[in-house]
Amino acid sequence: MVGVEDDELMSYFLKDKWVLITGASSGFGAGAARAFGACGCRLLLGARRVDRLEQTAAAALEAGAREALVYPLDVASTASVTIFMEWVSSKTNTLDVLINNAGGAHGLDPVATATDADWEAMFQSNVLGLLRVTRAAIPMLLKAPGSSIINIGSYAAHVAYEGGAAYCAAKAGELKITQALRLELAGTGVRVSTVDPGLAETEFALVRFKGDKARAAKLYEGTQPLTAEDIGETLVWVASRPAHVNIDEMLIKCADQAAMHKVHRRPKS
Repeated sequence: MVGVEDDELMSYFLKDKWVLITGASSGFGAGAARAFGACGCRLLLGARRVDRLEQTAAAALEAGAREALVYPLDVASTASVTIFMEWVSSKTNTLDVLINNAGGAHGLDPVATATDADWEAMFQSNVLGLLRVTRAAIPMLLKAPGSSIINIGSYAAHVAYEGGAAYCAAKAGELKITQALRLELAGTGVRVSTVDPGLAETEFALVRFKGDKARAAKLYEGTQPLTAEDIGETLVWVASRPAHVNIDEMLIKCADQAAMHKVHRRPKS
C-alpha cells in the first residue's frame, strides 16, 4: 500500500482528470476504476457486461470518483469502438489517462490442438482491440499534455510457456505496440507505458479454463498472488508521475513468483 503522503500527492495530480478504462467490468479494469476513483477522477468505463460495469461504477463512486459513466464496449468490434468513442466525445473533449485493459487468455492448449476461435479471441482483444481504442483516443489525449496511455501487458510477453503460444504472442504484440507508440508520440506530451503483471488472482484463470473453477483455483493454490487492487494502485502511481516522467515498462510479480515456472507454494494447512 502507498503511504498517506504519496496517496495525497497522487490525488492532487489526478483529481478531476478524465480516465478511460476498457474491460472495466472486472479484474484489473475494475481495480483501476476503484483506484482512480479514490483520487477523485472522472471515469469513462467500457466493457461488454454492462451489469457488471454498473457495479464497478458504483464502487468507484463510493471510493470517491467525481463521475463514473458507463457504456457498452467490445474492443473486438471496430463499430463498437467507434460508437463508444463517439459517446466519450459527448462527455469530454480531452482525455488525461487511457487504460487499455480489455483482453485475456482463452485455453491452455498446445499449438497442435488449439482452436482458431481461441486464437482469434486473444488477438482481437489483446492486440487489435488495443490498437482500435488507442487510434480513436489519440486525438483527445493530444489535447492534454502530460496525458498517459497505459497498456496492461503480462509477464507472458517476456517469457513463453507451454500452452501459451498465442497468448504470449498477443502480449508480446502489446509490448511492441507500446514501444512503437512511445516512438510515434515522442514530443507530443503523451506518455506511453506498459504494466506487465505476473501471477494475479482475478477472473483471468476462470476465463482461460472455460469456467472450470477447480482448475482455476489450483493455479493460485498455496500462493499469495497479486490482486486487482495491487495493479490499480500501480496504474495510479504511473499516471500520477510529473509530466516529464514516463514509466516505459514495469514488470510486477508477487513475491512468491520468482520466474514463470518457479512459484513458491505453501503446503495446505
